[in-house]
Amino acid sequence: MGIPSKETILLVVSDRQISFLLEKILAAANFQVINAVEPASVRSAIVRDKPALIIVAEKVGELDGLTLLGDFIKDIPAAPVLLLVSKDTPELLKRALQAGVNDYLTLPLRTEDLLGAVQNSLSRAHQRKEWVLLESKRASASLQRRVDEMETLARLGRTITSSLDLDSVLTAVVEAAVTCLGAEEGSLMLVDEETGELYMRATRNVDDAFARAFRMPVQNTLLGSVLSTGKAVLIDEKTPQKIKTAFLVHSLIYVPLQVKGHVFGILGVDNRLERLSFTDRDVRLLEAIAEYAVVALENARRYTNTSEELKKLETVLQGIQDGVIVTDQDRRILLVNPVAREAFGLERDAALSGRQFHEIFPQAEMQALIQTNTGSLTNRAEISVEDGRVFSVLATSISGLGKALALHDITYLKKMDKIKSDFVSTVSHDLRSPLTAIMGYVELIDRVGPVNERQREFIRRVHVNVINITSLIDDLLNLGHIESGFDSTKESVHLGQLVEFAIEGFRRQIDMKDMELKVELPASLPSILANPVQIRQMVDKMLDNAIKYTPPGGSVTLRGEQEGDQVILQVCDNGIGVPAVDLPYIFDKFYRASNLSGNIPGAGLGLAIVKSIVEAHQGRIWVDSTPGRGTTFTVVLPISPVTELPADRLLDSPDAG
Repeated sequence: MGIPSKETILLVVSDRQISFLLEKILAAANFQVINAVEPASVRSAIVRDKPALIIVAEKVGELDGLTLLGDFIKDIPAAPVLLLVSKDTPELLKRALQAGVNDYLTLPLRTEDLLGAVQNSLSRAHQRKEWVLLESKRASASLQRRVDEMETLARLGRTITSSLDLDSVLTAVVEAAVTCLGAEEGSLMLVDEETGELYMRATRNVDDAFARAFRMPVQNTLLGSVLSTGKAVLIDEKTPQKIKTAFLVHSLIYVPLQVKGHVFGILGVDNRLERLSFTDRDVRLLEAIAEYAVVALENARRYTNTSEELKKLETVLQGIQDGVIVTDQDRRILLVNPVAREAFGLERDAALSGRQFHEIFPQAEMQALIQTNTGSLTNRAEISVEDGRVFSVLATSISGLGKALALHDITYLKKMDKIKSDFVSTVSHDLRSPLTAIMGYVELIDRVGPVNERQREFIRRVHVNVINITSLIDDLLNLGHIESGFDSTKESVHLGQLVEFAIEGFRRQIDMKDMELKVELPASLPSILANPVQIRQMVDKMLDNAIKYTPPGGSVTLRGEQEGDQVILQVCDNGIGVPAVDLPYIFDKFYRASNLSGNIPGAGLGLAIVKSIVEAHQGRIWVDSTPGRGTTFTVVLPISPVTELPADRLLDSPDAG
């Protein structure tokens, strides 16, 4: 009857005579029979032998057969169960159905009734198994299809991210659409921005000549509705339509390509020959694939824009007269423009990208700029190159990239400054002799005859002005000596003792203005390697400046401290302050702040001398000031400089940096 031989049947019957009879009949029908009565042996037989059918008696010894069945039926739910009863009653049959019994046998048994019930139950079990297998295959096929779709989308994603060739990427998009949807043809159409027509950008299984010649106006067309509404269109085989592509289709899908609501193209698939319909699920899948096309087109657009911007930037960098050097965060060179290459004697076509900065630019000043944070005071420097030119170099951090160095040629400014300094020095030197003569004759006037009070006042004014001019000339000569590098001998200088001597020189002025002078210098302040005359002059000028521009009753504070291998000296006052507009120029020669009254003497050289002295000692100086609240000058000097830097090295305030 089509039932496989040697299938195993488990007998759970405690009556030995009935069990023997059943076993004899079943064995004669070519079944393998197993007997078990105890619950443990029943469970063991089920687990070990996996019987194809179970026959259980209504009563198994003292146990209820249905109760015993309920304990083990969950271990083998696919095996049919036959209940052997002495007499069938509605209540018993109801309990049997609830317990999962497939059929029942009533004593006394006939051979044909037993074999018929067994074979019918096994046949139904085989049919259920085949149905389950078929459904499993269908589910597996559907799942495999989805897995294939996901793999296709994953490959498409990798193609998009790994390639900048737009043609190959869009072709891959169309091929993925045709493959995933099982379509015959596919096309990706874009809108011509000039004509408004659609043209085919990529196709699959479409005639090449047709694709090249395809140009379609979008007004009053199915494609036009997709462009205008931004919604997908699905046509199935029940409604074949002749659309303006010159062929009949049985089923097609068009989905829009859009960015931020702007539709710029259409992705479509169709079945022209086979009557295979697309579904709403296919629409959603094609929309997902269309997103890849949008990403690819956006990547191409951004890449094109970036390439154009890079070309513009390269053109600018090639054409500007300033040098530009760009490094990454690991100090590897990214860019050196022609001006910078020529300044440092680098070959125009030399491969520099990727090399370490110190390999190409070993100069100590350049190393200092690239190694420090650009928020510090050392983000500016003056670099002299081999051909004698001088460049002002500014280092700037670029977030997420690295650092950029801009080189500006200031050779002509240095020459002009030298010419000016030489002229001032020469004129100042030549003026000393006539001024000395004037001073001598003024002092001799009252010796050659009596003078009245008015004449004596005139003589006094001449004397004061000659002294002021002489002081100005002395400052100019001192400035010229410092800038020229004369008297550069350095020795160990104890800054605390030098400050004490300077304060004693201003004690009379401080008392006359009833001012408070605070000195905050630690005893452990180390000595510095410096020119003692120039350092004393620097402290004198800073104190004179603070006292001069602080009103009577004010205060001046001089403090110092050591920080690493540097000494920091500050002179603070609560005087008239410096307007913000004047701060960038406060150290220039002959410059005086705009808020000074005319009765405060000065030529604007004191701070220029201070700055020159600081620079000559490889130091830094800057000013912080608030009008009406006071000014603080900060000087940072190295304790023991190792390498002599140019005396005219540019130093500026942190705000200016």
